Amino acid sequence: MFIIYPAIDLRSGKVVRLAQGDLNRATVYGDNPTATARKWKEAGAEWVHVVNLDGAFGEAAEANWRALKEIANVEIRIQFGGGLRDIELIRRVIRLGVARAVIGTAAVENPALVDAALAEFGPERIAAGVDVKDGKVRVKGWAEESAVTAVELAQRLKGQGIQTIIFTDVSRDGIGVGVNVEATASLAKESGLAVIASGGVAGIEDVRRVRGAGLAGVIIGRALYEGKIDLAAALREQVTPPV
Repeated sequence: MFIIYPAIDLRSGKVVRLAQGDLNRATVYGDNPTATARKWKEAGAEWVHVVNLDGAFGEAAEANWRALKEIANVEIRIQFGGGLRDIELIRRVIRLGVARAVIGTAAVENPALVDAALAEFGPERIAAGVDVKDGKVRVKGWAEESAVTAVELAQRLKGQGIQTIIFTDVSRDGIGVGVNVEATASLAKESGLAVIASGGVAGIEDVRRVRGAGLAGVIIGRALYEGKIDLAAALREQVTPPV
């Protein structure tokens, strides 16, 4: 099933988008994440993709935790990531009502955490984020380069029991230059995992290309906030057969 995930990136409790993961290139789109989630739900979305940017960068994030708790009251399924680097934090988000927790940096640096999370919550509730720039997986809010490639990481995660990954092309994220469908589809083929595309959605044609490539879903951020994509129209692509 192909799923569209409108994104809500949180920074100090506000809705923001970064360009290529750069905190110095942040655009604030609102100070009411709950209203944003409700807007996406009213447009027909069944999921939202929420990111705790402060947590991803290792900063204090209580405002984002409060925002997440409020978003959970909207009764929309939440895919949540950003700074989930120990089992207690994962338990916390699950208790708050998150449907799927996304492990990023820790999936690279702490494989035992992936094992523990999968054992406790199962593969339906745990996914991994694979964020790549210049061929290497990035960690710690995309600020540092690891030594592992996307395929190497995805194959290891599959062996651990992960079924779903979110693949982000960092160089394209937040700048609307088009999704790297080729790299995303290649990763899906080589790993055999359900892969959600993220980064660079510019218009409805990107959504169609992702769906046509047989990928599991797509995350849409800035294009929604800047009116380049109408979410209700995009959601119709979930059920419309690709040409």
